[in-house]
Formats: sequence, C-alpha cells, structure tokens
Amino acid sequence: MFSRPNSFFHPFFHPFSDAHSHACAERTRRRTAHSGAMTNTASFPAATAAPADATAATAAGPLAGLKVIELGQLIAGPFAARTLADFGAEVIKIEPPGAGDPLRTWRLLKDGTSVWWQVQSRNKRSLALDLREAEAQAIVRQLAAEADVLIENFRPGAMEGWGLGPDALLAANPALVMLRISGYGQTGPYRDRPGFGVVAEAMGGLRHLTGEPGRVPVRVGVSIGDTLASLHGVIGVLLAMQHRHATVSAAHPKGIGQVIDVALYEAVFNCMESLLPEYGAFGAVREAAGSALPGIAPTNAYRCADGGYAIVAGNGDSIFRRLMACIGRPDLASDPALAGNAGRVAQVAMLDAAIGDWAAQHTVDEVLAALDAAHVPAGRIYTIADIAADPHYAARGMLQQVRMPDGSALAVPGFVPKLSLTPASHRHNAPALGADTDAVLREIGLSAEQIAALHARGIVG
Repeated sequence: MFSRPNSFFHPFFHPFSDAHSHACAERTRRRTAHSGAMTNTASFPAATAAPADATAATAAGPLAGLKVIELGQLIAGPFAARTLADFGAEVIKIEPPGAGDPLRTWRLLKDGTSVWWQVQSRNKRSLALDLREAEAQAIVRQLAAEADVLIENFRPGAMEGWGLGPDALLAANPALVMLRISGYGQTGPYRDRPGFGVVAEAMGGLRHLTGEPGRVPVRVGVSIGDTLASLHGVIGVLLAMQHRHATVSAAHPKGIGQVIDVALYEAVFNCMESLLPEYGAFGAVREAAGSALPGIAPTNAYRCADGGYAIVAGNGDSIFRRLMACIGRPDLASDPALAGNAGRVAQVAMLDAAIGDWAAQHTVDEVLAALDAAHVPAGRIYTIADIAADPHYAARGMLQQVRMPDGSALAVPGFVPKLSLTPASHRHNAPALGADTDAVLREIGLSAEQIAALHARGIVG
C-alpha cells in the first residue's frame, strides 16, 4: 500500500487486500511459467532497488489488480487495452467465436496468425463470445459488474443495442470507468458515420499537411489516428481512476466511475499545434511543405553524396550559428538578419540551398558525424532494418524477443514509457482465440454443464 492518501498509484491498489495482491502475483507467476519468455537483445541497466513494500508492485506492474474488459477490434480500443495490460492490468479481450479479432489475420502471417497480433494482444486473455446473443450479453454484464474499466470501439449505439450501454453498466457498477473510442464521438451530427483512423487523419487536419506541395496528400505509413486516440483514451482512464479514488465514500466504497468519450478525429486535431489559432488570427491556412516545417527554419531533409538523406534541425538560434559554422558559412552565422527565427523563415530557401550544397558533398555518415560534433540535432531516416540493428534501441530495451509456441523467436518492440520502480513487463504471449473462455466463465460461477451448453450453441468459443 502507498501511504499518501493522494498518491497517483493509490486508486489501483486501494480496493484490494494484500491477499488479493498475492493472488495476482501468483497468477502472473503461473502464466509466465508457460507462456513464452521474453528476452532483450541487449542487457538493460537494472533500476535502483525498490523499497521492500514496493516489491510486489514492481513485479506485477503499477496497474496490478486493475480489471479491464476489452470489447474492441483492430487498433484503437485494443491498443489502449494493451497499454494497460503491459503495466499489469488484467485484460479480458472479448472477440467473436470463429474468426476472432480481424487483426489476427492482418498483414504478414506466421502459422496462420499475424505477427502484429503478438504485439497488440500480449498480456491479454481471450474470451470468445457472440455478442449478438442474449446469453453472451448477460456474461458481459456480469463481467462489467466486477470490472474497473471497460473499453469499446464500436460505432455509437452498438453497445446500447446489446443492452451494454453506460446507463445499464454504470447502474450495476457505479465505479466502472468506460472508455468509448469512435470515429466522431458519441454526440454530434456525424456520430453515426462509420469512422476509421485514415478518415480521422484527414478530418483532423493531418492529411492536408503531408506530402509535397501541389501533389496528392500522402498517408502516414502507420495507423497514427487510431494510436493517438488510444493514447488519449489511456490518459482518460488514468484521470478517471484518479477521480474514482477521490470520490470514495461510505455510499461509494470504490468511488464513482464515468464515461470517457474519445473521437478519432479529435485526437488527431489535438496534435495540430498552431493550425487553428493561426487561421483564427490571420486567416492563414497551412499547406503541405514536404519535409520542411513551415514557419520554422532551417529544418529539412537534405540529400547527401551517397543518395541518402540527413534530417537536420538547426532552428534554435544558437544551434543555427553552430550549424552555419559547421558547413563553412560563418557569414550566415553572424548575419544579424538571421539571428532570430523570423529572419531565417524569410530567407529559408537560401538557407536550405546552403545546407543542401554542403550535404551533397558528403555521405550521410560524414554529415551526421560533423553535426554531432557541432552539437546540432540531426539524424538519418531509419528503415526497420536500421532500427533492428541500432545499438541505442537495444541498450534501451526496445528490441525484445518472444518465444513462439513452435520454439522460434519473434522480434517485438519493448515498452514505453519506462518507469523506474514499476516497469511494464511481458507476462505472457498473445492468446489463441478463446484460450481463456472456459477459465473466465468458471471464474464468474458458471458450471461445467452451463459452459458446455454455451459451446454447443456457438455462443462461446
């Protein structure tokens, strides 16, 4: 237990006894023993030894004891649940029998299952339920009655149609925190439209800014809209849990829960920096600018002698002077007209040409070595092969391997963020479809006969 009443981590331990904590740790130990060990490709420096009373929390994660029900598919909801699971939450992922979450078969497959699945669903349990059936809906209500968090990313109204809307779930469990991620949010004129991350990226303003001027706006190469929404959702869950702790009373022994409404497009728009105030104040509409960042100079990608590109960010005043000295242009470093960002923006084409001319005479490695010596922020454009070979990634624990059922090793990303006392951990591999169905149903009191009957009718899998 944390002794300070307002400790941020306190709400996740408050409702649970020491016996519960020991039981969670024992479940973690049993799963880890048979679930696929995770190894780092390089040793990571050990954290400072934790105080004795924090040992159990350190082993299990800061969210140990937090019960999460995940009702979602593909990316946004599942990524949020995965983040909570990485830090110790017990996540029960509910998926349809037969096919399961479509992400299981997205992109490249190994033995019939996406390797992405091993990242998105690590540390989760799988419960296969057909949510169209009343008996399955009743099971979800029973699980939600004992859960701390429920995450869903269906189109607005779907949960209500199954009798699983917030009015019903919070009436049965007033302490429940319900995260709802959708394309356009639970309210407003667009709420009923189907929404995917790529559409949200366009509506949120991002797609208009990507690509070269005058050409087709290009898509960011990953599902950034979904991921941004997921991270906003995780923030919302942690804020709601803090509020829940603050509202503990005799009438509400676990505190008061609430609904978190995250719209994909709003999560993207929240990261659009100065776009709206610039438009509101000046009528300025920022346009695509390729690899540059309009209004900040110099910062761009510069082609080098070996055909590669170096990213150079020389936009701080003192950094700019060091950059100009490095490329042999002390005249520009000392020019009063270029001392501030506004002056450099006015002559950005000239500055880009000067840096580009210098870069074109050197390889990427030579450019980066020179700029590093001059303390100018710069870097190469990494492919995943570059990442997998990079010693800094390895030293920071970001290149991990998990053992697959066939004994082979699979490279997976490590954990972010890094907590010094209560770090994330890989407790077990992503589950097979329905791997935990019977166990979860037994835990909520169903008999073997009842479980068999549900299987026979295809309600569970």
